[in-house]
Amino acid sequence: MTDVYEEFLAEYPDYASTHAIDALRAREYRRLDDQQHAYLDYTGGSLHAESQVLEHAKLLNEQIFGNPHSASPSSHSMTKLVEQARLAVLEWFNAPPDEYVAIFTANATGALKHVGESYPFSPGAGLLLTVDNHNSVNGIRQFAQAKGAPVEYAPLMQPELRIDRGSLDAILAAPSTGPGLFAFPAQSNFTGVKHPLDLIEFAHTRGWDVLVDAASFVPTNRLDLSQVKPDFVSISFYKMFGYPTGVGCLLARSPALAAMKRPWFAGGTVSFATVGGRACILYVGEAGFEDGTLNYLAIPAVEAGLRHLRAVGIDTINTRVRCLTSWLLKRLVLLQHSNGHHMVRIYGPTTTDSRGGTVAMNFYDPEGHLIDYRRVEEMAGAAGISLRTGCFCNPGAGETAEGITEADVRAALELDANMNLGRFLELVTSRGGKSAGAMRVSFGLVSNFADAHRFVQFAESLRDQTRLAIGSVRCDIAEGRAIRDGA
Repeated sequence: MTDVYEEFLAEYPDYASTHAIDALRAREYRRLDDQQHAYLDYTGGSLHAESQVLEHAKLLNEQIFGNPHSASPSSHSMTKLVEQARLAVLEWFNAPPDEYVAIFTANATGALKHVGESYPFSPGAGLLLTVDNHNSVNGIRQFAQAKGAPVEYAPLMQPELRIDRGSLDAILAAPSTGPGLFAFPAQSNFTGVKHPLDLIEFAHTRGWDVLVDAASFVPTNRLDLSQVKPDFVSISFYKMFGYPTGVGCLLARSPALAAMKRPWFAGGTVSFATVGGRACILYVGEAGFEDGTLNYLAIPAVEAGLRHLRAVGIDTINTRVRCLTSWLLKRLVLLQHSNGHHMVRIYGPTTTDSRGGTVAMNFYDPEGHLIDYRRVEEMAGAAGISLRTGCFCNPGAGETAEGITEADVRAALELDANMNLGRFLELVTSRGGKSAGAMRVSFGLVSNFADAHRFVQFAESLRDQTRLAIGSVRCDIAEGRAIRDGA
């Protein structure tokens, strides 16, 4: 691999500035190379450093911590660490503390649920979503519809699956009702597309509140909330630095938070509640949204994770991921079977222009027949490669990529009321050679060239494979369209 690596360095000289990550990987993530494991699922979850766990364990083993928000010594110690971590989160995102609050949640989904259930939707204040939102954002439409609010989707454009800016601008400028909540991902977890953050201010000038799902964006990109000011931002810490799981965050602008209407109260969220009087008084700010007992023993590990990320450098991570992604995309696009037919179809951009280190794809046999991505995942696993397959909880991006129409979906549902992804794959494939899912590789914190090279070698091993295809439908990869044999 030495010659290939030297060629890579010559092609991507910026990669040399990230060599400190190689030393970090050898020191803190040695389990990867000890086990000869190529981890390519950073969009699914990052990996933790050994020192993060050891530092956290040392803290817990040396101190006595109790449930926070009480006056006891153990409670006071814990409350201090929770608030310290909260301040560290605001500082990491450069969020002015007089403008933003950080609400700890169980995960990014919990943060999004807060917005969905508490936003003041009404028949005159609707929900606008981009098609490539994660299902945890799509789920907000259930709350909107329950309040009689209209729900609209802004489409994507083929072939790069970026937002159709013309259509979106028209909807933002002239909504079917009064402006409400506009939600989009800073980076698609399906295609890796980075959507322009200037959408935030554009939407604000037209009266919309803005929710940005940043879970896939912030592990490798800087989000500066002193420069862009969405009303709500959902964050997943384990996607940033691997540990801890079970703690997410909602960053909310104080004026937007004050307009929220919580549908219930719980222990920890009220300053006063009475049974006889059937009344309660919610805390103001983040305390009114942190239901029950926080995962308080895990929260101090968030601050340790942020310190770890700061030591590595988010810009350094970004540079490394950009170089590896560009190299991988170029190699995959060039892969051909012996008969000259392309092997891989990339969903989304094939360059790193406004895209991150998430690459979704499908493989095709020499005759253009779709290879079952589930079988590819099995083979990759046997080769010691961790990747992800399916629709990645982002059905809109997959439907747009494959041209799956509403008619396709309704026909499949009519054929099988007890639908699951496997059955949907079978039905949609038989209907027109369309795939209901894909495979995804993604780079992150300690990815290296060996990981990327190993996946390319695995992809090359599928050349001229004829026994892995499904159905009798082939795909013109160049045009991204499915055609039946003999058509």
